Amino acid sequence: MQPYELSLAAAAREIRERRLSPVELVDSVLDRIEQVEPHIAAYVSVLADQARRTARDAEREAVQGSYRGPLHGIPVGLKDLIDVVGVSTTASSRTRAGHRAASDSTVAASLRAAGAILIGKTHTHEFAYGLITPQTNNAWDHRRIAGGSSGGSAVAVASGAATFALGTDTGGSIRVPATLNGVVGLKPTYGLVPRHGVTSLSWSLDHVGPIARTVDDTALVLTALAGYDPRDPASVAVPGVGYRPHPDPDLTGVRVGVPRNYYFAHVDAEVAAAVRRAIAQLEALGARLIDVDIPMTRYIQAVHWGLMVPEATAYHQATLRTVPELYRADVRILLEAGELMGAGDYLRAQRARTLMRDEWARVLEEVDVIAAPAVPMAAVPAGQETVTWPDGTVESVSDAYVRLSSPANITGVPALSVPVGQDAAGMPIGMQLLGRPFAERTLLLVGHAYERTQPARSLAPVT
Repeated sequence: MQPYELSLAAAAREIRERRLSPVELVDSVLDRIEQVEPHIAAYVSVLADQARRTARDAEREAVQGSYRGPLHGIPVGLKDLIDVVGVSTTASSRTRAGHRAASDSTVAASLRAAGAILIGKTHTHEFAYGLITPQTNNAWDHRRIAGGSSGGSAVAVASGAATFALGTDTGGSIRVPATLNGVVGLKPTYGLVPRHGVTSLSWSLDHVGPIARTVDDTALVLTALAGYDPRDPASVAVPGVGYRPHPDPDLTGVRVGVPRNYYFAHVDAEVAAAVRRAIAQLEALGARLIDVDIPMTRYIQAVHWGLMVPEATAYHQATLRTVPELYRADVRILLEAGELMGAGDYLRAQRARTLMRDEWARVLEEVDVIAAPAVPMAAVPAGQETVTWPDGTVESVSDAYVRLSSPANITGVPALSVPVGQDAAGMPIGMQLLGRPFAERTLLLVGHAYERTQPARSLAPVT
């Protein structure tokens, strides 16, 4: 096995026990990037020289006994919305040409302090305003979409071009690409991970979180990221806890909610079957299944768009008026549409969101987690714009992918996507676990318990 094939937890163990050096791991990942990047286009920029220098520093620290923890010497890719001092933050947009970050974002500083090594900046759908990431190809089939907007981060992790990565999630942008590429993605509770220094799409919906190969890896990263930062108005002070699940988790007594409505409607049959098999596995592990009704489903899309569109347009107001031609057409149209929305529409969306949060809180009093499909279908071919369901309903691809993930953004609850199989074409399928605010430990416990019953997942065979 090559070092780039190691999970974060396995690589950390090898580094801690001095069987692997950070230099060897970084060199292996950089070699892998050189091999696969022409096929996947996951990276905006690869910082090879900087990564090698940092790896040498990490190796010296390890020799001297200054081990910083499980992220020490581990290569990470950062979505190119996340500021790193002295490095360009392009947001995959021509409007950011020549930009250089003057300081680290909070999450970049946290990873630096934990000993992680930045390997490069990964592609996003322009300013995170989309579910496709057209620059990047799916790790399992280059003719299919990567998902978005954190497509570069998910593809890099799935292909071995990063040991872990960070993404952002405003309506599903961590969970969608993680699912479509067969890796794990976590959208934390709103306010748990600070967003200072991260380019915003919609400030009341934006989250930063990890994409990794396993649930265990995800927990290790979250432990480094979570914390209070007064520079983020939404940041919440939560008592310091570790998030890593017990090696032999027990689900006895855990109440798993299975939606009667919404989450299994207009979902591909193979996706639904795989997720129901995974839910049955949770029951076999001791969990108690409880049917639940998802509240206010008819308002989900309107509330999500009613919040996101005007907030995004407000953020881009100056640039949209001075250099609109520098935006991709799809993003510019959405930003221009936001100028047509009135304050009343935005306020109604905020009121509806408050009601939705209250109703979700009631549901989550009855169960510990809700288990459901992460997305309604596997990755579609690049260029496909719509999907037609068996009842004749036609839905845009972007609307389909965001439909099952946006409720967690509206309500702010944590959501974890975990791979649960592949369809007949070999494309990954994912299950989504949703829980109470700041109950990430429970989600990770359940996800890890399921994951331990499955064969180890391999990296995508990029060729």
